[in-house]
Amino acid sequence: MIKELGLQMYSIREHLETAEDVRHALKTIKEMGYSVVQTAGQKISLDELADITNELGLTVCGTHCDMGELEKDPEGMMKVHRKLGTTNIGIGGLTANDAEHAKHIIKRINAFADIIYKEGFKFTYHNHHREFRKFNGKRIMDMMIEGLDPEKTSFCFDTYWVQHAGGDVCEWMEKLAGRIDILHLKDKAVGLDNNPFITEVGNGNMNFKKIIETAEKIGVKYYVVEQDICPGDSFDSVRQSSEYIHANFM
Repeated sequence: MIKELGLQMYSIREHLETAEDVRHALKTIKEMGYSVVQTAGQKISLDELADITNELGLTVCGTHCDMGELEKDPEGMMKVHRKLGTTNIGIGGLTANDAEHAKHIIKRINAFADIIYKEGFKFTYHNHHREFRKFNGKRIMDMMIEGLDPEKTSFCFDTYWVQHAGGDVCEWMEKLAGRIDILHLKDKAVGLDNNPFITEVGNGNMNFKKIIETAEKIGVKYYVVEQDICPGDSFDSVRQSSEYIHANFM
């Protein structure tokens, strides 16, 4: 069973304009049962955010940063991550144009991971569906699994995007056993227009019972709700996901 539930802050980004907005938003989601957050979407600095998360007693499980900014100032980024209280320094993903570009991305990540690992940090990579493109018959995701240093990097594994790409979520989780520090949870449903869309956990068709069972078996550390697009106020959506997960998996 899930012990602590996290929220990717990107889900409520319209509520994260100022420091006061962020404080109010994080208090609100804490009352919903979220005790962990992952950064993204906030308009304030990570330094300011750290003051607020520390004040509210929220655990930061990781970040989504800009790869260029990380490479430009690794010392500064490690300093602010220490203040946030997380050892997971991550990005929201990169897009490879071809196989050589994918190899270049992997090389960049490993080079940065080499720097931060010496100071007790790990690089976390968040996937979308685009990592399941094939170049010369080989998926980018396979290239990443083979090429990224398993000791110095980990995956922020997004269950929805794997299913959206046509992959078997639990099969890919098994392939990444021991390498998923953060698991993103969001659901997939079909609308009246017959098109699939992102929805609240429990309102779609994904097999979360099997996903959570697999996650527990392979050693996932953090379970994080992320809803990229919400039909109305994002607070309503993340509340629904929290209620469903608390009722069924906590």
